Amino acid sequence: FQLNQDKTNFATLRNIQGLHAPLKIQMEFRAVKQVQRLPFLHSSNIALDTLRGNDECIGFEDILNDPSQSEVMGEPHVMMEYKLGLL
Repeated sequence: FQLNQDKTNFATLRNIQGLHAPLKIQMEFRAVKQVQRLPFLHSSNIALDTLRGNDECIGFEDILNDPSQSEVMGEPHVMMEYKLGLL
């Protein structure tokens, strides 16, 4: 759903403001997606939600959270070593 909505928004923006506007927003999306927390902490991606306009919407995941986003934290040192390829 989100991919189709983004395509529609980009097409509308391209028709109204020209080719530069959707390209600028896509570059901002890519830059925001690269910002992550450490591997043992969950990233909320609040900047991406703000760019898409989803920061003010209450969705299914806000009420009935995904089990993979539980508050159980792993061993930070082991997770960082795995991420860096030391294990």
